[in-house]
Amino acid sequence: MARSSFTKEFWLESLRVDGLEFRAPAVADADLDSDVPSCPGWTIGMLVHHVGSVYRYVTAHVTRGITTPPEKRYPAFFADAPAADLVVWWDTAFERLTSTLDVIDPDMPAWNWAPQAKRAGFWHRRMAHDTAVHRWDAQIAIGRGEPIEARLAGDGVSEVFDTWLPAGRRRAHPPLTAIAELHATDIEQNWFVRLRGEGVALLDTDTILDDNDPQPNVTAVGTASDLNLALWGRVGFDVLDLEGDESTLEALRTDDNR
Repeated sequence: MARSSFTKEFWLESLRVDGLEFRAPAVADADLDSDVPSCPGWTIGMLVHHVGSVYRYVTAHVTRGITTPPEKRYPAFFADAPAADLVVWWDTAFERLTSTLDVIDPDMPAWNWAPQAKRAGFWHRRMAHDTAVHRWDAQIAIGRGEPIEARLAGDGVSEVFDTWLPAGRRRAHPPLTAIAELHATDIEQNWFVRLRGEGVALLDTDTILDDNDPQPNVTAVGTASDLNLALWGRVGFDVLDLEGDESTLEALRTDDNR
């Protein structure tokens, strides 16, 4: 899988912008008891609780300089959230995370759960994408979901294919042997993905020979944000222009356990 070409600075700026936009619905525009339609069974308060817990978890382990899993696992941080002053608690978690990631060298050793290099830069990228998707969730709860910024959304599509699916974090699906092509119209980027049973590979189109072009079973065309949100199960594939077997796309959806 190819390493992302984006930088620490890009991901941090995205994290800061989407973090502030995430906070706004939770504080200014919605009650913490409001339902989140894109996360069935969740409220805004539960979403704030979840995101703040992830921030605290990453902040606690990313500075260790080692690649072994942290002793204190994520569920423990989720249990630590307060019943009152939840937004103040989130503010503190957000500030500590961004301050920590700001000073960390992305090449410093750091554990992650994916089958790729154990470097701190994984978490700059992961936190930017986690925040962007959950910012959309929070905004949808008040009826004004804004698209994910196009370049970030394109990298989010790549992250699904180079990180989540190779780590086995896919929604339940029948084993398939197929190829899917996705095209983001606003950034003019293509992805060719090969499925072989439980295996998945993001094909490098720069090295595919002209006489060996992949023949997709399905092609999906749309904005980078719609492609990204569809892979996360936030919107249906019907927001895209499709040609071919939609079940192949269903096999590409990731399971984030919210």
